[in-house]
Amino acid sequence: MTRPKRTRSRLLAPLLYLAALILLLEEWLWDSGKRLGAVIAGWPLVRGLDARIRALPPYAALCAFVLPAILLFPVKLLALLAIADGHVVTGVLAMVLAKIGGAAAVTRLYALTLPSLLTLAWFARWHGVFMAFKDKWVGALKATLAYRRTSRSVLGLRARWRRAIAARRRRAKGGRHSLRPTRILRRFAARWRARRR
Repeated sequence: MTRPKRTRSRLLAPLLYLAALILLLEEWLWDSGKRLGAVIAGWPLVRGLDARIRALPPYAALCAFVLPAILLFPVKLLALLAIADGHVVTGVLAMVLAKIGGAAAVTRLYALTLPSLLTLAWFARWHGVFMAFKDKWVGALKATLAYRRTSRSVLGLRARWRRAIAARRRRAKGGRHSLRPTRILRRFAARWRARRR
């Protein structure tokens, strides 16, 4: 009895790590989207638009909530085509920007339209079912060893990345290395010429 369970857990382990990575990425995108949405919400034109979106009737609010997904689908499709055509960096960059922009739009629209959407009986029922389902499975995933390990690794990478950026900025302020593009290009050109000789 224990051997099939062990085999099954070994087979599922990579999927748990992948699910943990996806969940961490989605949480990061959601948090980044909230911060970006809060910054954009401070703009005078956007404040007026926010008030109009809050005042929308339920089905118009539903259309506004679904709109970013519909508008970003062609962008994501073009990004995939760019990757398939050999423009990997451009495609991945477009995909990441679309994900961050989409997360910002969805988090903002979710906050603005939710009160209106919850007046629809069917939406309120399915929203409750979905949130309960999501909370249950996210809680179960967060309780796994795979999630804890992945989370620690991601936090460690993030801390190293921040330390590296801080060290680079300190060096740039000290005058030894400049982050200005012209100096970087000059150094690169000098090294290139020295290598060609």
